[in-house]
Amino acid sequence: MSARVTVEDVERVAELAHLELSREETGRMLQDLNAILDYISELNELDTTGVAPLAQVVELGGELGKVTGGGALRADAIEPSLSRSIVLPQAPETDGAFFKVPKVIER
Repeated sequence: MSARVTVEDVERVAELAHLELSREETGRMLQDLNAILDYISELNELDTTGVAPLAQVVELGGELGKVTGGGALRADAIEPSLSRSIVLPQAPETDGAFFKVPKVIER
């Protein structure tokens, strides 16, 4: 495969994802991403002439559809949600009406 992921690419993606990777983690990520690209390159070599593209594996149906979760879909039915009086007391922190969660975005 001609396109390879570089250390700079890994560092940029980590920055965008707000991840702090160690030098060891950056090396492993570099290897993993290049292995994924190599595998995709292998898949691109397959002859798919006459194979219809799928938007969802649900479209497969039959035995393969059963294995992949395809086939009949569950009914889209309205169901009651959990009661606040049951859920909020189990939360680590609330304001009485809502869950309180720590701030995760620093920028």
